[in-house]
Amino acid sequence: MRFLTTSLFGLFVATNAMALGLNLDEPKTIKSEKIEYNAKSAKIETSGKTEIVNQSGQVVKLNQGTISKKEDAMSAQDIELWLGKNVYIRAEEITKKTDETIAEHAIFTACDKCDSFGNAWEISSIEAIHNKSDKMLYFHNAVFWVYNDTIPLFWLPYYAMPDPSVKYKTGFLMPSFSSTNSMGTQINIPAYINISDRHDLTPVFSILTKEKPLYQLEHRLNLDRAEFRTNGAYTHNKEGQNRWYVQNNDRIELGENARAFIYIHRSSDETFLQKYGFYDAQPYLDSGAKLELFGKTSYAVADTHIFQELREKSALGNILPGDILPNIRGVYQTNPLFEETYMKFTGDVLSVYGDKSSSQRLIGEGRIISPWTLWGGNRLTLSAASRYDIYNFEDTAVYAPGYPNNKNKSFSGTKTRFLPNGYLEWDLPFFSVKNDWTYIIEPRARLTIMEHTDNKAFFAYTNDSAGRFLADTTMFSNNRYAGYDVWENGNFADYGIQWFGFNKRNNIEVFAGQTYDFRKHNQDKADFYENGFRNGFSDYVGRISYSHDNNIQLSTRFRLDKQDASLHHMENSAYLRYKRNYISLGHIWDSSPIDNYSTKNEDTNELRTGAGLQLTGRLSVKGYAIFNLYEHIIQQHSGGIYYDHPCYYLSLEYKRDNAVRKDYVGGTTFQFKFGISIEGKHY
Repeated sequence: MRFLTTSLFGLFVATNAMALGLNLDEPKTIKSEKIEYNAKSAKIETSGKTEIVNQSGQVVKLNQGTISKKEDAMSAQDIELWLGKNVYIRAEEITKKTDETIAEHAIFTACDKCDSFGNAWEISSIEAIHNKSDKMLYFHNAVFWVYNDTIPLFWLPYYAMPDPSVKYKTGFLMPSFSSTNSMGTQINIPAYINISDRHDLTPVFSILTKEKPLYQLEHRLNLDRAEFRTNGAYTHNKEGQNRWYVQNNDRIELGENARAFIYIHRSSDETFLQKYGFYDAQPYLDSGAKLELFGKTSYAVADTHIFQELREKSALGNILPGDILPNIRGVYQTNPLFEETYMKFTGDVLSVYGDKSSSQRLIGEGRIISPWTLWGGNRLTLSAASRYDIYNFEDTAVYAPGYPNNKNKSFSGTKTRFLPNGYLEWDLPFFSVKNDWTYIIEPRARLTIMEHTDNKAFFAYTNDSAGRFLADTTMFSNNRYAGYDVWENGNFADYGIQWFGFNKRNNIEVFAGQTYDFRKHNQDKADFYENGFRNGFSDYVGRISYSHDNNIQLSTRFRLDKQDASLHHMENSAYLRYKRNYISLGHIWDSSPIDNYSTKNEDTNELRTGAGLQLTGRLSVKGYAIFNLYEHIIQQHSGGIYYDHPCYYLSLEYKRDNAVRKDYVGGTTFQFKFGISIEGKHY
């Protein structure tokens, strides 16, 4: 069980800064029933109702006051200072001597007459002092009240803070509290350390009743053309283990055509992030650097990746290890050679280093693309390409057919591959306009020609996924396999039809298609990487979507068996909104596993749902849940009730996580938040 709450201590940081930033210097105008000027003492004295409007536009109302000519001294009674439409401070008496302004029995609110039965909240202070020289505000005996002075919620005997003219000030921030089954009550004490206007630190010291202290630190540095962000945490737990994490994200602009990134994400172990609440379910951590170069028709990137795996190894297979040091990719596109014909050159260099193994690849491709618009609206696109691959392997594991029986085999040596390919694509859109609707029906076909290679033998040594999942998104592409290494083999044809209907508020799309592969396939069953091919024909794939403004969004993607139209794969999503109420649904179902070698032979069947209901103009409830329909369990669910008042906000949230990983056991979390609002801004 976990419980978190937000301390009211931080309320004074936002409210009193605005409240006592009196800014009574340099008055613009003074209006009063009676104004007298004492030439001897050089003072202005007012009697009766007086109004002072200063240069910032603030309005001060008082009954009787005295202001020196040099404005280094001032006294007034029954004063009201209006800082905004509903924001004011009221004091029985205010005096100013040189650098100090003293308000006696002051009341501040930013919620004047926000409700018919009174102000939602007020803050009273017996004495409030503003020191102009050190730019500090000092409060004595401050009380936070709900609805005028009816209910006192919070009291502080003394509090000091910088005035509104100070952008940054070193000091303690709002503490927070939590409670969990495994670590007990946790008290977080944050502080802010200002180094400069662009450079600061936020350390946090956390006390845990069932664990040793936790230390956190966040560092921020902004330069003219660079941004640096680092945060981390460390603890030496009761078991004597040093547990920690560090996260760093830096961005450096190197000119108009170049920029660099540095990223470091590391943890001491697989479950520290989850157990201490920094991440819910991070699959892996990625550290490295990236350099980007870009021009009008060219782009190049060089990046490195050092991974830390956080997922548990499967009982049926292992997660492939490997760090990328480095990967260099470049793309250059020429200007039109003639008509709309252009050339495109790509290159890719990759080095992968694993446990006592490594592999390197060099890929180069040149492609010419020539689109044409012919009579009757027919559109043809012709393309031809030549690709050459060079691979070097050192003790690389072999994942050939028959795995996992031969999973201990490895290969060292060089392999090369020449892949000439080309395609001819045709489409013919038909337009129709009726009333305010526009309709388009577009048949489309593509013939791809490639050299036949021994693909099964080659992908045993490659670096990326060997799976191909035919879907509406992978049709009409050069390669339907994932990654760079595993490539299409031989000739195939894609064909399908799209239909669109749209007007100013509605949009409908329907697509259906199929692929014919000229290769010979297993006639009895499709291999896991061939995704439903039989007698050359693939399964049918398609999608249907509909949207109405931002209130209705519906979509489905599917794959149907070519023989009996039985369903193999479906993804559905729905979002319905009415004013501030909404329902969201997401569902995925697949009758086959993603990878026969590393997953259980089970269907995928998962439902995600969320909803929000606006009970009143200010009160709402929201909920979210993830269901594993195959195992009939709720993986995660959460909900909350929220009250958003113009002058304050509060919420109570609940979350249940059923995850169990080593020393992390998911549980229940309750979180309570409360804060005030000043002219629409939350504090």
